[in-house]
Amino acid sequence: MRWSVRPAQYLALVLYLLFLGFPLLWLISASVKSSAELNSLSVNLIPSEWHWDNYGEALSRQGLLHSAFNSLLVALASTVLAILISVPAAYVLARLKGKLRIAGVTWILVSQVFPVVLVILPLFLVLRTLGLADSLVGLTLVHTTYILPFALWMLQGYVAAIPVDLEEAGAMDGANRFTVLRTIVFPLLAPGVVATAMFSFVSSWNEFFFALVLLQSPENYTLPITLTMFIGGEGKVALGPLAAGAVLAAIPSIAFFSLLRKKLTGGLMAGAVKG
Repeated sequence: MRWSVRPAQYLALVLYLLFLGFPLLWLISASVKSSAELNSLSVNLIPSEWHWDNYGEALSRQGLLHSAFNSLLVALASTVLAILISVPAAYVLARLKGKLRIAGVTWILVSQVFPVVLVILPLFLVLRTLGLADSLVGLTLVHTTYILPFALWMLQGYVAAIPVDLEEAGAMDGANRFTVLRTIVFPLLAPGVVATAMFSFVSSWNEFFFALVLLQSPENYTLPITLTMFIGGEGKVALGPLAAGAVLAAIPSIAFFSLLRKKLTGGLMAGAVKG
């Protein structure tokens, strides 16, 4: 019975991976197809002719590299700011008791379900008053505010999982509060920080609505806004270059995840040993 279940599990895993990876495979296939093949009714994953010109057109046509640099600056800055704010705030939130903790958790939950469209106009007016409406600095602040609630929610869960007894043991050994946080809490919190950084970076990198409303100058466009430029005024879409640009846009997120995945695994192992 055990030997019959194992192949079924592997088969289910392979089918699940194909289900998740098929959109990416189809996007890569579309990025090297000609316009005639994309507009035809034939459905095939492997192109009949490989058109690598789509990537060259995507890079040169709409200033894709400059927009990618803008997105990278905003995503990295938003991630760093969100981590710096959410780490101490999550520790306080996880260790608080009573009504103040309930109020903090309630604020996080409400901010997650509150419709963004209701705050975009007041937000635009505030940023315009401050002179930050059409700037990457203003977009960075908005992205930080946008990803902060979920970052707090993630990190406070990690902090709550750290036993208070470890902090009390460090205090009994003569360590002050800062030393306890630096040598005990923060190392154990590293996996949560890495996971939160992944979420923050990807969320900021892919964000479209705030950038669409707040940015008017083409030199400040982020990558999602630039990709919409492949859609013509009459609704005509350059499918090949658009698919190629989308593939290029997905590379930084995949690379960022791959880079931090090893550190995340190492942090989890270190936390298990220290715990």
